Amino acid sequence: MYKIKKKQILNKDVELMIVEAPMVAKNAKPGNFLIVRVDDKGERIPLTIVETNGVDVTIIYQKLGYSTTLLSKKEVGDSLCDVVGPLGQPTHIRDDAKRILGIAGGVGAAPLFPQLKEYARLGKTVDLVIGGRTKEHLILVDKYKEFCENIYYATDDGSYGTKGFVTQVAESLYQKNKYDLSIAIGPLIMMKNCVLLNKKYKIKTDVSLNPIMIDGTGMCGNCRVTINGETKFACVDGPDFPAEGIDFEELMARQNYYKKEEKHICKLKLEK
Repeated sequence: MYKIKKKQILNKDVELMIVEAPMVAKNAKPGNFLIVRVDDKGERIPLTIVETNGVDVTIIYQKLGYSTTLLSKKEVGDSLCDVVGPLGQPTHIRDDAKRILGIAGGVGAAPLFPQLKEYARLGKTVDLVIGGRTKEHLILVDKYKEFCENIYYATDDGSYGTKGFVTQVAESLYQKNKYDLSIAIGPLIMMKNCVLLNKKYKIKTDVSLNPIMIDGTGMCGNCRVTINGETKFACVDGPDFPAEGIDFEELMARQNYYKKEEKHICKLKLEK
């Protein structure tokens, strides 16, 4: 059993937990994720390893479906049934990138965090554009301030920073600053638009893909993505990839299909 040592409500939709999992924490690297089961009858939930201290792992989850709602009901001192990891491939750190712009949309700030932190640890200059629906949906800002050179904000409602999209803020930065790399993580449509924008300014882009995962070992095939005409599995080949060649249209179509099914299943479970 994996004891919950801290729980923090980041906003009405998103929460943070620190869970005791020493074997996972000891081996985790930026880009790795884990799979959690809340109880012995629960679904397998893939979650980014946001941070570790050698003993504990920090996870962030958005209360969207049945299992994340169940996870949210756990409190400090409770335990999780299973924590499996670290899974996936560690982030490929680009040695030739000297100045990096991170672009985070919503809870995409969670998987982006360990990557930017590692680049900063290596002495790279790191800037961040972070976006959310409202000011309260901008998560981990204080943690990012510890190592980011500059932070820029975008909100849908204009409650903080620029009113509009993260791509608008990024484009304004590209017109006055030179970046070697952009790491964009958030909703698929956001990442797709960041890739198109970065191509315009000849900036390399890395993304983190989050298709439906079940087993986390490449056996189920649900997380398959097409990159440069080849099939990859986000759980074992990723979840972080260079963005060039990703078929975002196919990925969004498949994700929308699963979202419809997930909402239906969640409704049935909650009605029981």
